[in-house]
Amino acid sequence: SKKLGFRKPTANSIDTVSDRNFVLDFLSSASICAMHISRLAEELIIWNSDIFKLIKFDDKMLTGSSIMPQKKNPDPAELIRGRAGQNFGQLQAMLTTMKGLPLSYYKDMQEDKKLVFESYDILMESILITNELIKNLKPNKQRMLALSNEGYTTATDFADYLVQNKNLSFREAYKIAAKLVNYAEKKKKKLNELDLSEIKKVKNDLDKNVMKVFNVRNSVNSKSSYGGTSIKNIKKMILKLKKEFK
Repeated sequence: SKKLGFRKPTANSIDTVSDRNFVLDFLSSASICAMHISRLAEELIIWNSDIFKLIKFDDKMLTGSSIMPQKKNPDPAELIRGRAGQNFGQLQAMLTTMKGLPLSYYKDMQEDKKLVFESYDILMESILITNELIKNLKPNKQRMLALSNEGYTTATDFADYLVQNKNLSFREAYKIAAKLVNYAEKKKKKLNELDLSEIKKVKNDLDKNVMKVFNVRNSVNSKSSYGGTSIKNIKKMILKLKKEFK
């Protein structure tokens, strides 16, 4: 076994010829990877849509419509999303082949090679196309910032501020933050558009320091513990991943 490059011989000769776990392990890993790539592709499709406009693809990554001349379709991302189903199918096909076989070798197992090679080719193509999509997109930072202020996203930051600075339980702080959101909804304002006098209507002992919690950038950077969203954390994670993939 050592001359052939294996660590040791297998413990059972019947298991040696009847086992295809290594094939199933590969197909499972390929399917999981394809699933994550598909989810990323779906994010990019949504972000690129006219509703969100969070990113813009270079024209070389888009195709036109057969009817509507104004349309630009992110076909590569849509194909990545669709092809993940083939990876899933190859895993399911191998599981179905193996589930009814008694021990030892049968010709059914010859199908494993076709499934492995096809799954590998599809996954590698999806990875390459994903890289090209990411290289050829531009983020719309102004649009991202505008949308991040929708939905009263800093309401939880306000509740946290009350807990940390006003000696309140989170339940009490939650209720006060909810009142502020209700007030902003009635006034048709975002939280960062409220002035101090309006905020003091829900708790009158607040001062100008509270205003910083309604800034989305401050909200992002306040999550500075490991795994948090702060820019400093994200940069650290990027460096870590770059080292791991070298």
